[in-house]
Amino acid sequence: MTIRVAVAGATGKMGRLAIDLIEASDDLELHAALDSSSELDEMLGADVALDVTHPAASAGIVEFATGAGIPIVVGTSGWSHDRIAEIAQFVRGHDDAGAVLFIPNFSIGSVLGTAFAALAARFFDSIEIVEAHHAGKVDSPSGTAVRTAELIGEARAAIGPVSAPHADQRARGQLVSGVPVHSLRLNGLLAEQRVVLGGDGETLTIAHSTVSSSAYEQGILLALRRAPSASGVIVGLDALLDLGLPGAP
Repeated sequence: MTIRVAVAGATGKMGRLAIDLIEASDDLELHAALDSSSELDEMLGADVALDVTHPAASAGIVEFATGAGIPIVVGTSGWSHDRIAEIAQFVRGHDDAGAVLFIPNFSIGSVLGTAFAALAARFFDSIEIVEAHHAGKVDSPSGTAVRTAELIGEARAAIGPVSAPHADQRARGQLVSGVPVHSLRLNGLLAEQRVVLGGDGETLTIAHSTVSSSAYEQGILLALRRAPSASGVIVGLDALLDLGLPGAP
């Protein structure tokens, strides 16, 4: 069976990468390539849509796809837990709504780094996240950092929040699920995240660096192939990899 894919954000880096992957695949077919001037109804008839646009455009694309019953993979950053919960509520209330897969990061290594940080979070009271991306990234913190912080918070739900005694100092980072997150936007970078966990007499650093967009290929293909048979709202590539982490708000 061939899966017909509509790509929103087709002229961006991630969109072009996705289209190359689709055209090189035996089981995927490009149904539509949408840019900022395209009409959303060009997605109609697709088996799955991929949103790799801009935070300001993403909400409208997701709402259109879910309302039209088209499963959608959302690779656009900027989706907070509360906004995802609103989409989840809509999907639960409409039997014909398309599934929504929110994927903050398509990199397998990044997803594993987040999983390792969530696993370690129960053993360290002092935890901070430093994430760095290219200067052109328009949102901060990154979706990956937000996802990591949320999973750390969930992992510590039974033992209490991370120790952040100076959270009122803006230079200490933005609190996400009680975890300080520091964002860097610099020329010369693609993507990097470090989770630093501190304990008595030791620190543990879990770091992941993306040095090429090829790191996203395996995750993009996995999400596109799984979306047509998915249901409800799924958050994180980890849910598709069966790592045992929470997959929905």
